[in-house]
Amino acid sequence: MIQASARARRPLSMRQREAIAGILFAGPWLIGLCAFILLPLVQSLWYSFTTYDILHPARFVGLSNYTDLVHDPLAGQAFGNTLYITVIGVPIGILMALGMALLLNQDIRGISLYRTLFYLPSVAPVVASTLLWLWVLNGNYGLINMLLSELNILGPNWFNDPAWAKPSIILIITWGSAGATMIILLAGLKNIPLTFYEAARVDGASRLAQFRHITIPLLSPSLFFVVVVGVINAFQVFTQAYVATQGGPLNSTLFYVYDLFNNAFGYFKMGYASAMGWLLFLVILAITLIQFRVARYWVFYE
Repeated sequence: MIQASARARRPLSMRQREAIAGILFAGPWLIGLCAFILLPLVQSLWYSFTTYDILHPARFVGLSNYTDLVHDPLAGQAFGNTLYITVIGVPIGILMALGMALLLNQDIRGISLYRTLFYLPSVAPVVASTLLWLWVLNGNYGLINMLLSELNILGPNWFNDPAWAKPSIILIITWGSAGATMIILLAGLKNIPLTFYEAARVDGASRLAQFRHITIPLLSPSLFFVVVVGVINAFQVFTQAYVATQGGPLNSTLFYVYDLFNNAFGYFKMGYASAMGWLLFLVILAITLIQFRVARYWVFYE
């Protein structure tokens, strides 16, 4: 009995105390993870197999939401619009960020100020920057059309023209995201040893040859990262269209997540919207896995 009580009073070891402290510190985060991420994920998966409008109990309908989604022409148009933003917008944004990174990878006076100025649009609130672009691209009195009129060029009606609405959204997205992408690529450029360029110049390699055979291969891990992240973000574009066009004109900027939002909070078709969310997750997962599989052919690690 005395030995048992002595074992009970034995102090905890350092390893045990560290484990308890770690659990206590991580406890609030773990509670938030379960309450606000894992539980809603499980609930949305269940709701995707039900018909649910918040006001009435969920009713199981099997795969009905998914079959309706596949045959929904509006959802197909929304997915096509999203695919347009991804295929056109992501390469434009990465190329612009790469050009900015190359320009700012110079050892000149005041370069830190230039880097800060180029990065500033990335920290601007998306809603505020979209409202700014609404004025700049206004078809009647916008700054861009005023400048074009000085050159005797009739500017387009931007957001009110189905042919120009998606390019206008791409312009807003690129302006707001190129700075952050530039920082990542600039960090990748800084990690390339200068000795490679010195050896190439000794061998008589031109700047274009150095860029093609040194910069791009050694920058490929950073490029791969921004491509993966850019595609994931492009498939979830919402705020710019919500603020600027509300999905118009003629549903030309009705993107997939915007259609999901309308079904969930406009029509209260929570089950159908949950199915849309999980289908989007599967599409993004499949594209990301393909990107990782293809990366072995063009991404080079030191």
